[in-house]
Amino acid sequence: MDAMHLYEHLPLFGTGIAVGLWLVAVHAFMLAKPDAAQAFLKKFPRNQKLGRAILAFGLLWFWFIVAPAGKGPMNFLAMDLGEFEPVKKHLFYLVPLSILAVGIAVKEFLSVRALGLLGLMVAAPMLDAAFLKDPQSRLLIPILAYAIIIKSLYCVGMPYLFRDAVTWATASQKRWQLLSAGGLAYGIAVLACAFLFWKGY
Repeated sequence: MDAMHLYEHLPLFGTGIAVGLWLVAVHAFMLAKPDAAQAFLKKFPRNQKLGRAILAFGLLWFWFIVAPAGKGPMNFLAMDLGEFEPVKKHLFYLVPLSILAVGIAVKEFLSVRALGLLGLMVAAPMLDAAFLKDPQSRLLIPILAYAIIIKSLYCVGMPYLFRDAVTWATASQKRWQLLSAGGLAYGIAVLACAFLFWKGY
């Protein structure tokens, strides 16, 4: 395995563009199609099919991270887990089984829990892309990453709060517009910083 993990090679510029475009696309849709966006969010916690798909994707991502050290298509994301390294050989076999077990056994808020897992997986490369880079504006990325981590932990441990948050956000049209506009503005700020300050990083 290389001395540096793949995440550590991620450019701040490319990560900023990807994150910025995602934020702009999602929040622009929320502003342009509020009824459709709200309807989706209200149904999301009980969407078992989508929950299973997100869960499978998130655990598959984790499965590649805990792959045994070596070279090949299975090892491109393999990560040194330090003192937990001996556990990897067990996780490598347990993760596929957990995809089936959790997908079948968990009925309550599966999609929210799966989204929390995916959020935790997404935050790691974001933090590595901005780690020790010079532009102070890079902090836009880790701030968002830590917000994703906190929200994801709540999604996994207390998934009903997602439903409560959606109820609160959709209770007022003005509140929905402010939240959507705030996310859109953050995405535009990330894109602007990427093109203005993050080239070469």
